[in-house]
Amino acid sequence: MKALFWRDLRIAIRAGGGALTGILFYLAVAAVVPFAVGPDLKLLARIGPAMLWLGALLAVLLGLDRLFQADREDGSLDVMIMARERHFLTLTVIVKCLSHWVATVLPLVIAAPFLGLIMNMEPLAIAATTLTLLIGTPAVIFIGALGAALAVSMPRGGLLVSVMILPLTIPVLIFGVSASYGAVTENVAFLSPLLMLAANTLIAAIIGPLAAGYALKISTD
Repeated sequence: MKALFWRDLRIAIRAGGGALTGILFYLAVAAVVPFAVGPDLKLLARIGPAMLWLGALLAVLLGLDRLFQADREDGSLDVMIMARERHFLTLTVIVKCLSHWVATVLPLVIAAPFLGLIMNMEPLAIAATTLTLLIGTPAVIFIGALGAALAVSMPRGGLLVSVMILPLTIPVLIFGVSASYGAVTENVAFLSPLLMLAANTLIAAIIGPLAAGYALKISTD
C-alpha cells in the first residue's frame, strides 16, 4: 500500500498537471469574485469563506475523473480487482484517494490563506476557512471515488462524475461554510458545524471506498 501511494502520487504529479490545474482554477475564482462583487470590501470579506469553499469544491470535482483513469488505461486496475479480495480492494481505493488528495487538493488548502487575503478576509476567518478545508475536502474525495468508479469505463465521464457527486457534497459545503462563519460571527456556533464536518469526513471515508470498490467490480464484469 505504501508503494501504491507513492506510485499514484508520482503519476498524479507527472501526468495531467492536476495540481496546477486546480490551483489555477482556484485562483481564477478568487480573482473574478472581487470584480463581480464590486468595491464593497465588507461584502467581499463576508462572502469570502463561501467563495473559497465553492472554488475548492469545484476545483476538486474537476480532477475526480482521473482517480482511476490511468489504472484503467494501463490495465493495472483489472489486475487489482482480480488479484485482491473485496476488503483489500477497499483499502486500495482508500490509498488512492489519499494520494489523490495530497497531489491535487492539499495545494488548494495551502493556497487558501493567500486567496483569503485577496478577498479582504480577517486573519481569524482565513484560519478557520483553511481548517475547515483541511478537514472537509477529504470527504469530497471519498465521496467522489464512487462517481469515479461508476464512470471509469466511460471514455468521457468527467462531467458525469461532477453531476453525480455535487449533490452529495452539499452537506460538506454547508458545514464547512457554517464553521468558517462561526469563527468570526457572534452568537453563531463554530465547534458544532466543525464536528459535523469531521463526522461527514469519517462517514465518507468508510462508505465511499466500500461503494467505490463494489462499483469497480461491477464495471469490470
